[in-house]
Amino acid sequence: MSIISNFLLIVMKLAIGILSGSVSIISEAIHSFMDLLAAIIAFFSVRISDRPADKKHPYGHGKFENISGVIEAMLIFAAAFWIIYEAIKKIISSEPIESVGIGVAVMAVSAIANFFVSRRLYKVSQETGSIALEADALHLKTDVYTSAGVSVGLVLIWITGYHFLDPVVAILVALLILKESFDLFKRAYGPLLDTALPPGQVKQIEQIIADQITDQVSYHDLRTRKAGNYKYVDFHLNLPREMTVKKAHDYCDKIEDELLKTFDHLEVTIHVEYF
Repeated sequence: MSIISNFLLIVMKLAIGILSGSVSIISEAIHSFMDLLAAIIAFFSVRISDRPADKKHPYGHGKFENISGVIEAMLIFAAAFWIIYEAIKKIISSEPIESVGIGVAVMAVSAIANFFVSRRLYKVSQETGSIALEADALHLKTDVYTSAGVSVGLVLIWITGYHFLDPVVAILVALLILKESFDLFKRAYGPLLDTALPPGQVKQIEQIIADQITDQVSYHDLRTRKAGNYKYVDFHLNLPREMTVKKAHDYCDKIEDELLKTFDHLEVTIHVEYF
């Protein structure tokens, strides 16, 4: 959905942008082109990350999604600076734009299409925990705002005749894109450094483990991390010395089962210690 919709929007925006001479519409076409590249990268990264662990990648392929997110962020970052460069050239040249009405219509179609596609992408990303799909949804959500902003700018030009508003709106679009790329970079890059899961999820994990702990049992050294849509949890479990290996194994399985009821794509490692 994301690839097809972005391709069609690029064709529309580029055609109308060249026809009208609007740098803000062309900037949106560039943005959509970067989104198309991001969607293609996300498509392949999701397929790769879903492969099971193998000899070369014993911990799975989940981090391919994070690498995809970092690449997407850098692409968007580059696109934003290109838009600013083109907008400054437009301010210097002071060329008027034509066919404002068609431009407004194209931006409205773009905003509506991206709204529905981004909503679908975000829903699936939350169901699967995919950072690549969430990144793609974030791109398109930003496109909704930027397309709406360009539409407003074109309407103001239509009403006032002030053509300088076109490159000004393009620069504002680029600044919003820069913020988006920075936020995405932080989210995608963090798991590459084995950053812990969000505090809310860590608290949930601690509570689930605590609910299974008795007076004779304790745990320590809880660690969490994420790779793509996979979450990893490991900790040390202190058990009574008289507990058999079979009972210890069953106890660990019970804790793991309770964690898996709350978290999908979770791998749990428990190091048993006797005292």
